[in-house]
Amino acid sequence: MPDRTFTHKLVSPADLVPSRDGLEVIGVFNPGVAELNGETVIVGRVVERPTDTQPGYVASPRLDEHGTLLIDELPEAQYDLSDRRTVTHRVDGSRRLRFISHFRVFRSADGKSIDDPANAVVVLPEGPYETYGIEDPRVTQIGDLFYITYVAVSPRGVCTCLMSTTDFVTFHRHGIVLPPDNKDVVLFPEKLLGDYVAIHRPMPMIKFAEPAMWLARSQNLMQWGAHEQMQGTDLGGLRIGGGTPPVRTRDGWLIIYHAKHDLPDAPNGEKRFEYVAHAMLLHPDNPRTVVGMATAPIMTPQEDFETHGFVDGVVFPTGIIERDEQFWVYYGAADEHVAVCGFDRRELLAACEPLEQAAEV
Repeated sequence: MPDRTFTHKLVSPADLVPSRDGLEVIGVFNPGVAELNGETVIVGRVVERPTDTQPGYVASPRLDEHGTLLIDELPEAQYDLSDRRTVTHRVDGSRRLRFISHFRVFRSADGKSIDDPANAVVVLPEGPYETYGIEDPRVTQIGDLFYITYVAVSPRGVCTCLMSTTDFVTFHRHGIVLPPDNKDVVLFPEKLLGDYVAIHRPMPMIKFAEPAMWLARSQNLMQWGAHEQMQGTDLGGLRIGGGTPPVRTRDGWLIIYHAKHDLPDAPNGEKRFEYVAHAMLLHPDNPRTVVGMATAPIMTPQEDFETHGFVDGVVFPTGIIERDEQFWVYYGAADEHVAVCGFDRRELLAACEPLEQAAEV
């Protein structure tokens, strides 16, 4: 598998100030990226949690219909607290987040460092479908517009929304494009077979199957149909999903996606896992056809800031730029930091070994 040519941590919680009083920044990760006017634009998900909680209660933030931040105090005895990220009601199974997320837009002259994190543009959640926050932006340029798919979380579920911008200063929200529960949506940067194409990841509640990547088509980026499953869990994990937006290469569309790998149980019996990155190539004219695939992960947690953090052992690729005969992959590390690493372009493409018989998916 290809080695990284470099790895840099770009921004961490300590680099940022909270968006509001009563909150603290605990993570900045899973960035969307783009190039604009000679700069690298990095749209990071910023996670904040309440700083004060009464004894015997757990805090869960939300926004009301006016955008006012409210902190609900939930009795600990009524909730399962085993997950650091959520709380689950012991009777009805309803779930709440312990934090709330928004976006910040960072600028970088060299793509390897953040110029002024304190002055990042802030994009806050708004409306009834973003009550618990907005998460995991992916950026794709189509024509003169940059489209951002992102996850909206509310009591109505986890759905995918779309916004667009020309300058990453002002944004136009287009609304929900895929209903709950669906996430990890990336757009192809051009039409294929006459349609816009997206990779998405439905999350079935009835466990006939584990979450997998699907394809969808659209004429207008809003109404999506012709849904079909791309790949199953045989590609490297019990949970897989789209990572970086597709990049057209001479060999086909390069897709870097994430997979959750189970690890041996800890000595105390605790279940362990890690998130890694895989790569594959799709046919340049027909994304339904897989023409090449890496036989092992191209990225695994290695650096200390990848192996230890809010969630240990996570590399989660969400953005990619071609530069200097390399692919620069931007990713979330341990659900806590934004980082970037480089791969030699030829080595990464060569790692996607041609399939003996191209798989129709």
